[in-house]
Amino acid sequence: MPGDALIHLTALSPPDFRRVMEEYAEDVWYYAYFLTKNKEAADDLAQETFVKAFKCLDSFRGEASVKTWLMTIVRNTWYTHRRSAFIRKVVLVGFISTKEVNPSAEADYLKRMMVDDIWQIVMRLPVIYREVLILQAHYELSMEEMASLLNLSVTAVKSRLRRARKMAAAALKEGEMVDEES
Repeated sequence: MPGDALIHLTALSPPDFRRVMEEYAEDVWYYAYFLTKNKEAADDLAQETFVKAFKCLDSFRGEASVKTWLMTIVRNTWYTHRRSAFIRKVVLVGFISTKEVNPSAEADYLKRMMVDDIWQIVMRLPVIYREVLILQAHYELSMEEMASLLNLSVTAVKSRLRRARKMAAAALKEGEMVDEES
């Protein structure tokens, strides 16, 4: 993976920051989108995250990976904006691409419908459960990294993840959506 050298830095300098932005821009934006459920808000949040990160380069001590540090900035910035009515409710349209080679039109349609249903269920989970699912499934963060990012114990992260999976599975099985509790 090209970003492995960036993951274990103990300090960041301005010349490193360009590489950090190139490496993590997509991750930061998608995490911002998962939190806000709005493309424009995700754009603003991602931009603000990198501005804050650049201003605070000297505060990066390498205690966490660069990715975890950036995700923490995204999350903290989102909470600040959320308190000021930054979030707008938007229905998520499926955007996950599949790597299947030449599926039939019917199979492709059914798979897209299932992916859309799953993402709608995930995006309607209460934020504390949605967040752990996204951090693990999409960002592949370890339990320890999630605990650090969310300022929770590893046990609490595991508990939230287990509950999130149960809620999503129940909603998928019942064909019903879970009401969001922000």
